[in-house]
Amino acid sequence: MPVAVLGVFFVLPVSGMLARGFWPHGTFDPGGVLGVLARPRVHRVVWFTVWSASVATSVSVLLGLPAAHALHRLRFPGRTVVRAALLVPFVLPTVVVGVAFRELLGESGPLGFLGLDGSPVAIVAGLVFFNVAVVIRVVGTAWESLDPRPGEAAAALGASPAQVLRTVTLPALRPAIVSAATVVFLFCATAFGIVLTLGGLRYSSVETEIYLLTTNLLDLQAAAALSVLQLVAVTVLLAVAGRARAVPDPSVARTVARPRRPGRGDWPGLGATVALLAFVAAPLGTLVAGSLQIDGGWGLDNYRALTTNGTHQALLVPVTDALVTSLRTAVDATWMSLSLGMVVAVLVTRRSRTPAERRLRTGLDGFFMLPLGVSAVTLGFGFLITLNHPPVDFRDSPLLVPIAQALVALPLVVRTIVPVLAGVDDRQRQAAASLGAGPLRTMLTVDLPVVWKPLLAASGFAFAASLGEFGATSFLARDDHPTVPVVIFRLIGHPGPMNYGMALAASVVLAATTALVMLVVERLRVPSVGAF
Repeated sequence: MPVAVLGVFFVLPVSGMLARGFWPHGTFDPGGVLGVLARPRVHRVVWFTVWSASVATSVSVLLGLPAAHALHRLRFPGRTVVRAALLVPFVLPTVVVGVAFRELLGESGPLGFLGLDGSPVAIVAGLVFFNVAVVIRVVGTAWESLDPRPGEAAAALGASPAQVLRTVTLPALRPAIVSAATVVFLFCATAFGIVLTLGGLRYSSVETEIYLLTTNLLDLQAAAALSVLQLVAVTVLLAVAGRARAVPDPSVARTVARPRRPGRGDWPGLGATVALLAFVAAPLGTLVAGSLQIDGGWGLDNYRALTTNGTHQALLVPVTDALVTSLRTAVDATWMSLSLGMVVAVLVTRRSRTPAERRLRTGLDGFFMLPLGVSAVTLGFGFLITLNHPPVDFRDSPLLVPIAQALVALPLVVRTIVPVLAGVDDRQRQAAASLGAGPLRTMLTVDLPVVWKPLLAASGFAFAASLGEFGATSFLARDDHPTVPVVIFRLIGHPGPMNYGMALAASVVLAATTALVMLVVERLRVPSVGAF
C-alpha cells in the first residue's frame, strides 16, 4: 500500500514533469531542455542559487558551531529555553521569515538605514536565520555524544584548548559538520518563500524561477527543464549527506556526556550564542511590533482586520477562514504522513532473514526518502500537470493539498520513528509472540511504549511543516480555500497599509502557532531535526 501511494502521488507527478521536459510534443526532444539550460537568465539564476546557498551555508556553520558547543556541552540557567528558541526559526513558514526580514530591513524598519532591503545580503540573512538551527542540532547532538577522553589526554600532554579543538574535536565532528553543511546547502538551494519574498523578480533561485515560469510566463517546458536540473542536483546532495552520515567515528561514545559548568575559555562561545539569539529575536520582534502599529500609534486593528477581505478586496476569503483551512489541512496531512510513515518504519525495521530481504528493506527505506530529494515547488508542479485527468483526476479534490503536504512531511516522520523502532530488541517481540501475542498485541505491548514519544514528536513536526508549507501549496491551493502562507503572500503583493498590516498580523499568528507546536516537541526531547 505505501509503495502504491508513493507511486501515484510522487513517482507519477515527477515522471510527468520529466516527460513535459523531454517529450514536450510526444517525441523525445532533449534539445529543448539543453536550449533552456543555455539561456543567459538561467545561467544567472543557477549562479545566484549556488552562490547564495554556499554563502548562507558557510555563515550558518560558522555561527552554529559555537552555539552547538554551548548548548550541548555546557550547563547554564535557561539552556533548555535557548535551545528551543533557536529551533523555532527552522519550522517557521518561509514566507513569514521573508516578511519579518522585510519589516526589519525595510525603509521604515529599525535597520532600514543599511539599505539592504531586497538585496542579496537580505536573502542570505534570511537563509541563515532559517537554517542555523540544523547546524546546532546535528553538530550539537554529535558533540554531546563525543568521548571527552581523547581531548583530555591531548590537554594532559600540553595541548592548548585551541590545539585540542583543531586536532581532536573538529576531526571527530567532521562527519556531523559535513552532514549538517550538506543538508543546509540543500535547504538553502531549494528555499522558496524566503527568496520569493525578499528577492522578488530581481533575484531568483531555481526554485522561484520554476514558479515564475509556470504561473507568470506559462513556459512549462522551461520549468520542467529546471526541475530536472534541480532534481539531479538535490539527489547528488542527498547521496553526499547520506555518505557523510555513514562515516563511522570511533570516538563517539554510546552514552551522552553530562554538560559541565562554563569556564573562562567558554565565554566566547556563550557570547556567540547570545549574539545568535539576538539575531533570531530581531526580525521576530520587529514583526510583532510592526503588526501592532497603526497610523503612527499602537493597537490591535491589524488583528481585527483579519476577519475582513482587506483593502480593495485583496482576498476572496478572510485570513481567519484561511487559518481554519490551514489547520484542517495540517490535521489531514499529519494523519496521512503518520499513517504512511508508521507503516514504512515497521517495514524497514523488522528483522531480515535473508540478505535479499535486507537489501529489499534498505531499498524501501531509500525509496520513501525520495520526497526529500524533490523540492516542494517541483512536486506541486508535477501534481499540477499530471493529476488533472482520468484515471487520477485529483485536481479538484480537497485532499490534493493535504496529500502534497503529507509527502513533504513524510521523510521527517520516517526519520524520527525508524531509529527508535530499529533500537527495539527483536527478542522482546519473539518472547511476546511465544506467549501467544499476535502481531497487533506485540506492537501494542513492545513497540508502542518505546515509540509513543517519537510518534508525538513526528506529529508535531508534520503539523508544523504542513502549516508553513508554501512551495507546493502555492500551485495547488484553490483561490476560495487558500492557506495562511498563500494569503500572506497575496497581501504583501497588494498595495495599501491595511493589507500590509494584515500580512504582518497573519504572520505573527502563524509563527506563534508553529512555535507553540515546536516548543511542545522540544519538551519531548526527540532529536528529530538531526535525523535528516
